[in-house]
This record gives sequence, C-alpha cells and structure tokens, in this order.
Amino acid sequence: MAERIVVVGAGYAGLAAAKLAARWTGARVTLVNERDRFVERVRLHQLAAGQRLRDLPLAELLAGTGVELAVDRVTAIEAATRKVELTGGALGYDRLIYALGSRADLGSVPGAAEHARAVATLEDAERLREDLRDARTVAVVGGGLTGVEAAAELAESRPDLRVRLVTGGELGGALSVKGRRHVRAVFDRLGVQVRDRVRVAEVRADGLVLAGGELVPADVVVWATGFRVPELAREAGFEVDGSGRLVVDEALRSVSHPEVLGVGDAAAIRRHDGLELRMACATGVPTMQHAVRVLAGREPEPLGFRYFNQCVSLGRQDGLIQFVDADDNPREAVLTGRLAARYKEAVVRGVVLYQRRPQLFARR
Repeated sequence: MAERIVVVGAGYAGLAAAKLAARWTGARVTLVNERDRFVERVRLHQLAAGQRLRDLPLAELLAGTGVELAVDRVTAIEAATRKVELTGGALGYDRLIYALGSRADLGSVPGAAEHARAVATLEDAERLREDLRDARTVAVVGGGLTGVEAAAELAESRPDLRVRLVTGGELGGALSVKGRRHVRAVFDRLGVQVRDRVRVAEVRADGLVLAGGELVPADVVVWATGFRVPELAREAGFEVDGSGRLVVDEALRSVSHPEVLGVGDAAAIRRHDGLELRMACATGVPTMQHAVRVLAGREPEPLGFRYFNQCVSLGRQDGLIQFVDADDNPREAVLTGRLAARYKEAVVRGVVLYQRRPQLFARR
C-alpha cells in the first residue's frame, strides 16, 4: 500500500512541497487548503490598494501531478492516530508536511483586533480594500518591509488618501543607510507622513492612541507589525517554540514527532550554524526543497541556506533591492528606482512560475 503524505497549507512552501513529494516519493499525496485558490501573498498590498491580482486556481496548478486536493479547513491534528481533522471529515497520514504559514498578530495592542485591518491573508486584504473605498485618511502601523510596501502602494494608487506610517522603531530599520534614505525620499515624493520611534497604546475606531495619549486620526488603520502562527501544532502536542512554531531538526523533522516535517513560516527553522531563519517567501521555498529531499529518502545534510537580498516594492514605479550578507545583515549596496521595481516584479512572477513547475534543485 502506498505511503500517505498529507500537506496542510497551499502557500509558497506547501503547494510546491506537495507537487515535488508526489513526483519524488511515489506516495499518495493530499494537499489540504481552506480555499481553492493559490494566493500571491507578496502582492496583497496591491489588492488592498484596489488592483486586480491573477486568478490562480489550485486545481489548475495541480493538474497532471497526481496530488489530490482537499478544499477544507484543518481543525485539529491527532498525533497519536496520525489523522488530520477537517470540518468535513478526517485524513490519515504516514507523514505530514506542516505548512500552515502565518497571520497578522492583532492581539498585541488593545483595540487592534476590533478596529485594525491587516494585509497578511486574502480575506484581510479584501476587507481592507472595502474599508478604504470611502476613506480619506489611513494610518499604517509598522516600519518594516510589510508596512513600507503597504504605505507606498496606497499612497501611489490612491493619491486622494492621506497616508501616515507609524512605527515604534526607525523607518526601514533593517535596511542600510542608503536603503533608508531611498525609502524616505520615495515617501516624501508620495506624501506619506512618518511618525517613528513612537509606541501605539490603543487602536480606536477614529485612529491610533500613542503612549503619551496623543490621537493620530485615521479612518482606517492598517496593522503591519508582527505575525503569529496557528495553534494547531501546540494543540497537537508537537514541540513548539514560544511563538507556537513547530520546532524542527536540521532535516526539518519535528523534534518530538519525526513523521512530521515543518516548512515555511509555521516552523522554527535554524541553519546549521544556529541562525534562525526569518518568516519570508525567500526562506520558505529553499527549506521546502530540503524537506522534500528528506521525504525522498536522501541522507539529511546540514541546512546551508544563505540570504542574498531583500526586495521591496515602493508602488508600481519604484522599488528597493537591499543586498545583504549571508546572515541577512544589510550591505550598503542597493538598487533603486524603476530598475528595482522591475527586479522585484520579475522575482514575484518567477515565484509563480516555480509553483507551476517546481524543481528539486541540486545542492551546491
């Protein structure tokens, strides 16, 4: 009887993992996802700004691969019996690929869950788009790459909006001096107002309340700071870290349940030298390939992932490519302007092409 592999989550890591597992293992592979479409998460700020995204049905992307698609929501994982519980039934597995990704953390500040909108899921972006239709002012909370991209996209697509970005640190704090300077210049050109080094104490229907009591008025608040993962791994009894991410070894196997492999944002993945990889599409795909090699029976090797750059869109006409060292520390080398925007667009399109025809690239 063929081995049963169940993949939960059809994001950048999960979809390709299912297709490669079917090709390289000979197992019966089932992919479980709560919607029937592949979502380009890195474009959701564009959707929120009123742009249309490509329609990518999972059935079409899986055609001819042998992967069975179950459009359903995972409600629990029963580790003892090796079952994935769904709203419409249950699936047994011999091995499980845990690829449920992450969502915005709206629980860190009072009022955020009730009054803020995020751009971390398709539903988040669609609700934000609707809220913005009649808005005149919007406050984006978060000075990291998600917040920067959202603020720039909204300001460029909706020049009628007054866009403010509020952050507790420095705008683009993970960027180099040149990178931060370019982001500031683009924000000045687009009219984005920046309030950095301030702490948001509360989110209300009429805006943000800062730690000192000042109100930052806004018709809509966009929450772009912090992410959380589903509680399913913790509830299943798998070993997790303090954030609920599945703890895995160098072969990406759960340290408590080795029949489970973790890929993408929902797994706490460390490089062979101990560096924990950040949540990103850029880390999800290479680590997924590492996991599939293990599924295919290859001898586990140290995870030798290295970083190369961070690609930041600043609207459709501008961008920033921040080159980094192997440990993700920014270098002073950057690419900016229209060329950077084209570079980022090529990367995003390339990721979708990879999802259509994923390859198990040889290790260097």
